[in-house]
Amino acid sequence: MSRANKDAFGVYVHWPFCLSKCPYCDFNSHVRHAAIDEARFASAFAREIATTAERAPGREVTSIFLGGGTPSLMQPSTVGAVLDAIGRHWSVAKDVEVTLEANPTSVEATRFAGYRAAGVNRVSLGVQALDDASLKALGRMHSAREALDAVAIARRSFDRYSFDLIYARPDQTPDMWADELRLAIGEAAEHLSLYQLTIEEGTPFFGLHQAGKLKTPDESIARALYDVTQETCDKLGLPAYEISNHARRGAECRHNLVYWRGEEYAGIGPGAHGRLDIDGVRHATATEKRPEAWLMRVESSGHGVVTDDLLNSEERADEFLLMGLRLAEGIDPERYKTLSGRPLDPRRIALLREEGAITVDATGRLRVTSSGFPVLDAVVADLAA
Repeated sequence: MSRANKDAFGVYVHWPFCLSKCPYCDFNSHVRHAAIDEARFASAFAREIATTAERAPGREVTSIFLGGGTPSLMQPSTVGAVLDAIGRHWSVAKDVEVTLEANPTSVEATRFAGYRAAGVNRVSLGVQALDDASLKALGRMHSAREALDAVAIARRSFDRYSFDLIYARPDQTPDMWADELRLAIGEAAEHLSLYQLTIEEGTPFFGLHQAGKLKTPDESIARALYDVTQETCDKLGLPAYEISNHARRGAECRHNLVYWRGEEYAGIGPGAHGRLDIDGVRHATATEKRPEAWLMRVESSGHGVVTDDLLNSEERADEFLLMGLRLAEGIDPERYKTLSGRPLDPRRIALLREEGAITVDATGRLRVTSSGFPVLDAVVADLAA
């Protein structure tokens, strides 16, 4: 994996609509039973892109990510209009990575050729599970067969594709997960995102879990499932490059690396977050979450930004630490020192090394070990203290 590129600049575009709300999901997604006015939203995206480019001019876009919600509910022409707007207001790298998140249903897969023609060159499919009982329990609207058929269509349409799976599901055993992973890796080609099921407050799963009607694996089984994930992916050529993301060498998601390496990115659309450097200061932006309210804000004032915080040196350094230590490549402590104005505490580094949670290589680069990753939050908190 290449080192951080100081000129990396990403654009994240949020399409907030879904056909239905998954019971585990706490993302900014909304179900609308009336038809969505895509032309109006496309115009608003273009307007917010223009306003953001005025604040952060002269950037070369190296990655674009259309996330959601369910971006594959958009018509290819809407996607094309958004990509055209980005190209009008910023220069775009010749090898730009353009990812679109998609549901693996047959209806949405028929649009893949259209997305490719619009400029998308990578898709990320929300498969989530490869057995029908689990998919039903997760509230997904596709079958395992339909998901694998969509993966095959993606393979024909795109050189690069990825899919997500959720593990630590109710009643899942390490052996069951290992079998599912082997099947997934056989289909995945270059990249998998593998997330442990987390019970998020405010979701239907949270209420069921609280009432004792949804039982997730206990801590020891969850750890065994995590270990199976690492061992199986390592063995089959998709090692972890980030705590939940696995790829063949060179196939990492370049857009997500922008986040984890603390680079700049613009957040466009309802509920999108951004990190922009303006006059030497890092701005943390967030837009209005409610789609219709965002739309009205953009139409009246050119953007939907409701939060625009200036990060001080300490906050920026802590964010760099929090995100960068998720990566297998780790961080350069000198960059932390530049950002915060103080070095990481050598005594804390020494203690964490003794405990086997981190390593420091000959160049001084600091990495979390395989035994440190399951307790990453504690490692980050210790180093940041």
